Amino acid sequence: MTSVPAGEPRVDPRDSSGRLLVLTAAVAVTALVSAVVGLTLPTGLPADDPFGGPARFGLAVAAFAFAQLARLRFRAAAGTVSITWGEAALIICLHQVPAGWLPAATLLGVGLAWTGMSLFGERRPALEIVRIAASLTAATALAVSVTRALGRPLLAAPTPALAVAVIAGAMTYLFVSVWLGSVGRTLRHGIGLGTVLVPALRGKLLMFVGNVVVGLVMAALVELDPRWLLLLPPPLWLLQQTYRHRLHVDQERRTWRVFAEATAALNQLDERGVAAAAVSGALTLFHAERVDVTVARGDGRWWRYRGDAGGRVVDREVGPPDSATADEHELTRTLTVGAVQVGHLRIRLPRSAPPDDRERDTVAAFGDALAAALHDAATYRELRLVTARSSYESVHDALTGLVNRAAMLSRGDQALRQLAHDHPVALLLLDVNQFKEVNDTLGHAAGDQLLRLTASRLGGLTGGGDLLGRLGGDEFALLLTSVPEIGDRTAPMAHALRRARKIAELLATPTEVAGVRMSVEVSVGVVVADAGTADMTELLRRSDIAMYQAKEGGGSVAAYDSTRDAASTDQLALLAELREALAADDQLVLALQPAVDLATGAPTGVEALIRWRHPRRGWLNPHDFIRPVENSEQLGSFTRYVLDKALAVAAQWNRAGLDVPISVNLSARSLLDARLPAEVADALCRHEVPAHRLVLEITETVVMSELKVIDDVLTTLRAMGVQLAVDDFGTGFSSLTFLTRITVDELKVDRSFVIRMADSPEAAAIVRTTVGLAHELGLRVVAEGVETAEQRAALAELGCTAAQGYHFFKPMPADRIGAVLGRLLDGARPNVLPLRADDAS
Repeated sequence: MTSVPAGEPRVDPRDSSGRLLVLTAAVAVTALVSAVVGLTLPTGLPADDPFGGPARFGLAVAAFAFAQLARLRFRAAAGTVSITWGEAALIICLHQVPAGWLPAATLLGVGLAWTGMSLFGERRPALEIVRIAASLTAATALAVSVTRALGRPLLAAPTPALAVAVIAGAMTYLFVSVWLGSVGRTLRHGIGLGTVLVPALRGKLLMFVGNVVVGLVMAALVELDPRWLLLLPPPLWLLQQTYRHRLHVDQERRTWRVFAEATAALNQLDERGVAAAAVSGALTLFHAERVDVTVARGDGRWWRYRGDAGGRVVDREVGPPDSATADEHELTRTLTVGAVQVGHLRIRLPRSAPPDDRERDTVAAFGDALAAALHDAATYRELRLVTARSSYESVHDALTGLVNRAAMLSRGDQALRQLAHDHPVALLLLDVNQFKEVNDTLGHAAGDQLLRLTASRLGGLTGGGDLLGRLGGDEFALLLTSVPEIGDRTAPMAHALRRARKIAELLATPTEVAGVRMSVEVSVGVVVADAGTADMTELLRRSDIAMYQAKEGGGSVAAYDSTRDAASTDQLALLAELREALAADDQLVLALQPAVDLATGAPTGVEALIRWRHPRRGWLNPHDFIRPVENSEQLGSFTRYVLDKALAVAAQWNRAGLDVPISVNLSARSLLDARLPAEVADALCRHEVPAHRLVLEITETVVMSELKVIDDVLTTLRAMGVQLAVDDFGTGFSSLTFLTRITVDELKVDRSFVIRMADSPEAAAIVRTTVGLAHELGLRVVAEGVETAEQRAALAELGCTAAQGYHFFKPMPADRIGAVLGRLLDGARPNVLPLRADDAS
């Protein structure tokens, strides 16, 4: 994959070299012509000149050569920029040497200076020396032309008019020399002209002003008394050191600013983003010609991201990097985190600017930041894979790949809610006959083969809108949502029975399992109901009854018969008794369970649970009656009752000065009622409880819904100040998507993961992921079902901040909770783990 900046054309290296050669030739011809022509022009020297022409020409050659030798340098885009005393030499030469001779003197002096520096210092190609000398010669020729057009400074007394003339010539020299140098680097590296030109002019500006002043002062001193020039070396040396210090300070300030920006850009969560940011940042930070970031991937492969000065980034697979091949113009860094190598960084600098110690220190710091960023990106990628794998495994059967029982229930309920209340649906429950005999006779491997074969055949028999899953063992379920709606009430059942018989016939087609030819026979229970009258749990219960009717009747298919279902009648009676309990006001009571901060022991909230003190059945837990209530018309009254009871308790805490929020569980169906926010607001007002003291817990069933009415209700509740918590987080498969749609305040880790995390790396990974996600999003995280000190310690080690469960407190009556909260608040100590509560199990 190649990335090229928008609007910037791709530059072929061979084409760039050709253009650079043409530029060099053109400038060289111009310089030679101007030098030759200038030597033929009248000199304007007086006949009695005491120095003579050769001496003055030699003075000019020496001045231009010294101006180059006493240079300062700073790194710019894809190279270095030299700051010289050229303008000062030009001004003094304009005053002392015939103007026509200056191009030739520049060509000779600059050529000698750069040749010497190349021989005794940095080796430079002859063509580059020719280009530098020719460019400065052309700049001198234009500067001389501009100056001569405005005045005649040769051996003239200084005047304001002559000062303006030589200043104009110096400015011409500056702009032409910088422009030609920038064009050369642009053609060589394929970068924008402005990227090179502007920094070069900005870096030269201060010394240009000093050069002009020095040149004018020297011209004035020569005119006054040349002996005054003997006093100039110390001030000039001090001025050179001042320039050097100022340039160093500016470079340091720029380096650390760009370093901060470059390292901040590494704060990304994917490898490609980190590597691309590293390439771009290193190109800017080091003004490099090329940057290679080679990444070691978890599967043993190496992937290189290469960027050049033009901003192009190309990535491809390569072999392991060889750090031993670095030359003097390269900076390399092996990227490690601890003892683990995560990559390799190679920075290619221009030949005109080998690296110094400061840049080696900078690349070490930048490399360490890059290594940490790549390690974080790799860790995040692995975490995503583990989370995705865990999420997939949590909703799919490992043997057949079909959805498992939990996913069948949740997805089925979601499908039912999306249908009209009176839309007919059918559920087929299939049980493989004689499966135990297959296992016992042919072995478990044969049994597994039989189950996979059955799942494959069932998958080929499903249509659009159908939901197929394996419930466990040898049971499969098929939810049909596309049942024909015909005026005849018996038509949906007739359609479902036809589908069931067809499935049973096709499954019975002989096949071979473990080398034995056999026929797969099944018993199918069929139930049909309107989508709004029963949930998946109830449909499965009824279809299970029908399936056993099929087994008992000797046939393969049977329809649900309500007359043979005692539980259905009992549920109707239970709902009637609940209506009486809501009116009696003393049967449904709250049981309150605190959640505590694992570090301080302070209460972070209290969950309000409901218990039914039934006059005939005794104490009933929520699982005994909540499901029928959720599928009845009494849900709204029940929700208002529980909310009112909970806020009454919260009001007592408020009056006692206890700042602790109370949590109330909400059914998914409650959120389908657009009037819910108004009812909550009314209850808060009546009990004078601040909205932020109420936490409404929603389940993963709600999380997986994308109905607009649910999103609107939750958004309105949040706008009121009510807090939202996601209960049983981690058991669903679209929780992360939900968190991008609706803002919540708290995640509650499902007790199943807490119980298994000591023995299951997958469960521990999900807990760790949930805690990390909550911290990243700024959410509270509470672990449910903590029963042992070992679980508490493991949660604290994973970064979990709060927990609830029998290890701390059992659910307790409302008249006891106030005193318990008071003790917890009084006994809380910063960063000290609390002792276990007296009444904890």
